[in-house]
Amino acid sequence: MTREELITISPLVLAYIGDTVYESCIREYLIKQNVNRKVNDLHKLAVQYVKAKAQATIIHEIESELTEEEIRIYKRGRNQKSHTSPKNADIIDYKHATGFEALVGYLHLSNEKERLQYIVDKGIKIVEAHM
Repeated sequence: MTREELITISPLVLAYIGDTVYESCIREYLIKQNVNRKVNDLHKLAVQYVKAKAQATIIHEIESELTEEEIRIYKRGRNQKSHTSPKNADIIDYKHATGFEALVGYLHLSNEKERLQYIVDKGIKIVEAHM
């Protein structure tokens, strides 16, 4: 996608794709940690990484490392009015998590693989430090 196309995409659309990209990265990471784990155990572990509280913690801890453009994307996602309410999360954590997912979606669609991988890896370390 071109930069112009990416700028015009709704932050909620970026978060929509970012959610699946991030969860896929987490699932792959967990499988590589132990290929013989049961699916139910993998799922329970994955939830610890992808829940809104974890994503909010990640974005708070990496915010100082983000570029101006990444901060802009994150804030657009965070501030976007959502038409859904969180099922198992605090509304503030949910908004920050939406911003995080928008950033992940943006990096994915802009094909910034190295930067995306850096943020995912950093997020994994942050979540594991809080477990």
